[in-house]
Amino acid sequence: MTERLTRRPDQPAAPVRIAHLGLGNFFRAHQAWYTMHAPDGAEWGIAAFTGRRPDAARALAPQDGLYTLVVRRPEGDELEVITSVSAVHAAADHTAWLDYLRDPEVVIVTSTVTEAGYLRGSDGGLDRDNPDVTADIETLRRDPVAAVRTTPGRLLAGLMARRAADSGPITLLPCDNLPGNGAVVARVVRDFAAEVDESVLPWIEENVDFASAMVDRITPAVNEETAQIVERELGVHDASPVATEPFSEWVIAGKFPGGRPRWEDAGVTMVEDVEPYETRKLLLLNGAHSLLAYAGPILGHETVDAAFADEEVRGWVEQLWDDAEPSLEVPAEDIAAYREALRERFANPRMRDVLARIAMDGSQKLPVRHVPVVRTERAAGRMPAGAVVAIAAWVAHLRGAGVPVNDVAAERWQELAAGEDEQAVRAVVSALAADLADDAELLAAVVEQLRSFESRAR
Repeated sequence: MTERLTRRPDQPAAPVRIAHLGLGNFFRAHQAWYTMHAPDGAEWGIAAFTGRRPDAARALAPQDGLYTLVVRRPEGDELEVITSVSAVHAAADHTAWLDYLRDPEVVIVTSTVTEAGYLRGSDGGLDRDNPDVTADIETLRRDPVAAVRTTPGRLLAGLMARRAADSGPITLLPCDNLPGNGAVVARVVRDFAAEVDESVLPWIEENVDFASAMVDRITPAVNEETAQIVERELGVHDASPVATEPFSEWVIAGKFPGGRPRWEDAGVTMVEDVEPYETRKLLLLNGAHSLLAYAGPILGHETVDAAFADEEVRGWVEQLWDDAEPSLEVPAEDIAAYREALRERFANPRMRDVLARIAMDGSQKLPVRHVPVVRTERAAGRMPAGAVVAIAAWVAHLRGAGVPVNDVAAERWQELAAGEDEQAVRAVVSALAADLADDAELLAAVVEQLRSFESRAR
């Protein structure tokens, strides 16, 4: 039997100085990879907690947090064992979470919990009507060290424990595809604190740095083939390898009062403001991903590379990028280089990035990936043809075309998308952006494209 991947005597676990929420493939291909490659990475171990499912912790614990990163280059695979995750825990291990946050050596909390995980309401603040949020508020009011379930609740519980232990300043660094993610986390954490114990707010203002990040690296779901590659190439059994693409980018703005790894020496771009970079990524990469995820399956495609190889779909993506350029604030040569890199990434046949995965939670994604472009282009008197395709494809998806709907707010949006075409489009567009609900020309364009998709749905 092949020996399991475990730490060798010359691979001691780094001391934990970073706690992470969301032990998923992206974190392991991105933040953990950069931390290991920092020249001082041996001083910056990560304690990573799963989402609600404990599977990743169960798989990685017997491997001492080690796993193999398989970089799927067009010409072949490149394998590397990642050593920066020093400890893994299930989300339910709340005692361990609080112990890390009490530790003055732990000075950074990163998170990858998806856009939906921050539980924002329609005003951008904490969704106080969410039953899980309500339950966590009541729990922390009764007992500040009791176990909670939500990401905002866990962050606040950890900060309250840190304050009580007088453990000094800390940085919260969200790494999800969300504009202004640092400000988003600051808002929901402060809102949560205001509901639980307002006396925490001054301590947060003085001791918590809410940093922001733009992250980029495609990590498709892995299958048994990935583990077989590891066993064949490295001669060990890895219960939880990760596959990823060659491209990677991380842009960070933050003060980091407690210190941080020398990430910039591993390729991270440290800036004063990440917004221009995150806008470029949201509108070009993520916007194209959503278009591919909803339009591609309607035309019979299952993966990004297959959909992008379809000349009609690729034309829609190029139009989407053209539409987005007036909304970007980075140099034209940067945009051109980024678009060319995206063409190479989308065409990589060895990634096999499944569109059904990308199609999840469109209700959280379209408002930030497509609505800003629609507003800009319509204000200029232009019709954003690429965004029209994306919105129409999403409406068709909500009505049963393409891959099954997997959305945190599926019931609401499927109800909006039901009924006659014109009514459905108006309801969906109105819910996405009320200011666009009376744009008859835009609505007509979406309806026309919707009918085209539904006539071709496979």
